[in-house]
This record gives sequence, C-alpha cells and structure tokens, in this order.
Amino acid sequence: MTLIMGIVNVTPDSFSDGGRYLDRDAAIAHGRALLAEGAHILDVGGESTRPGAERVPPEAERERVIPVVAALAADGAVVSIDTMNASTAIAAVAAGARIVNDVSGGLADPALLAAVAATDADIALGHWRGPSVDMYAHADYADIVAEVVGELTARMQDAAAAGIPVERMIVDPGIGFGKRGGQNWDVLRNLDAFAALGPRVLVGTSRKRFLADALGDDASTPRRDLATAVTSVLAAQAGVWAVRVHDVAATRDALTIAELWGDARG
Repeated sequence: MTLIMGIVNVTPDSFSDGGRYLDRDAAIAHGRALLAEGAHILDVGGESTRPGAERVPPEAERERVIPVVAALAADGAVVSIDTMNASTAIAAVAAGARIVNDVSGGLADPALLAAVAATDADIALGHWRGPSVDMYAHADYADIVAEVVGELTARMQDAAAAGIPVERMIVDPGIGFGKRGGQNWDVLRNLDAFAALGPRVLVGTSRKRFLADALGDDASTPRRDLATAVTSVLAAQAGVWAVRVHDVAATRDALTIAELWGDARG
C-alpha cells in the first residue's frame, strides 16, 4: 500500500498555502485535519523550498516547527520534519519526529547526515542541485534519469558513510527541484529506476508548476489537486512507498478507487 504524506507548511511564503498555517495552533489543527482525512504521515516544514525562496535562519525555523511537531507527535501521529538543517532535525526528532525529510539529501548542511545517524529516525534523501533561489540554473542534463539516479546513489553512499543503514533511507527523485517542466515527466515515467536503488521511494508532485504547465498557466488549485491525485495513483502503481500531497482527501479517494479497480481486474 502506498502511504499518504500530508503537508503541514508552517511558513509565510510556501507557493501554495503560505501563511495559512503560520500560526502554530492553525498548523496543529491542520495536521489533525489531515490525519482525519487519511494521512499516514505528517510532513512539517518551516522553510519554503518554492523556486526563488530565500533560506530561513535555523533558529526561526525551529521556533515555527518544534511546537507543531511536539503536539502532533503527542497525538500519536507519525511526523516527518522537512528541513535541511541539522540543528532543526535533532530538535524535531527529540520532539517526536520519526523521519527527517531533507530535500537536499544532506548537501545543504554537511552536519545533517551524521546528526540523523545518531538518532533512530529514518531519512528521506532528496535529489537537489542547489538552493531554491537559483534551482533552475542547474537544470541541464544529458540523460536526466541516469544523472538523477547517479546523484541519489552518491547521497545514499554519503548517508551510509555517516552511519545510516539503508533500511532507514528513503529516496526522493526531487520533482520540481532543479528540473524544468518536461524533465519531471521523464523522471516520473522511470520510477522503476529509483526503486532499483533499494530504499523506499517518496514522490511529491503536489500542486507543482509542471502540472500547471501541462494544464495551462491559469490552472487553479483544484485543477492542480486533481492532477496531483492522478500522478499519485500512477506513482502508486509504479510501487512507490509514499506520495507527499496537500490535498489528502482527494489523494485517498483516488488511491482507493485505483486499488478497487485493480482488485476487480485481478
């Protein structure tokens, strides 16, 4: 079964829902609502990684996310901390997070992999070629699938060298990160290449620009959510471990129907 990772953005500037849940009580309530809608994991983040976003000081990030992580973990939720900072990762795990989701795969903060290794948390290693402020400057590939696989392999090797066993690793091909429109489709069509690396595979397409490009520049959030649900089903059919989404209910419904379809054909 493919798991649903619900997004809890405790930020003022995320591309889709920035500012709606910056207040910690609103963020906690949103996380609880996502659980009620069927989320298996809650991914709490305090720094936007939208294209062009500036970095947030770790102290400000921790102030935003740690109370939210602690409250949701106390509820019994499986919490993931979306961070590129070792200090935030350590504090979040101490507050109850069970997964560290680093979109940079340990490149943004050289201390992060060793910090996670010293805990019992799992780590999601994202494919990343540079910070959000200029991510598209690094979007040149001769063979995007082979290069992303190779670069994720290097991230896995560094994680292993830091002391993280492969059983605690998750790989994320980084849809939208340093990849222009059509390049994302090339990656999605080849998810088997990422599954072959060994760790669980996480895919996040939710509301991203390449979906709007496919639907038309004026694509509304509901249209992007529908496209997200479709890509999530296709990713599930490719065997991914989890999909990271804003609209948990729509994704849950889409995955349920796809499973019933498969059962009916089976």
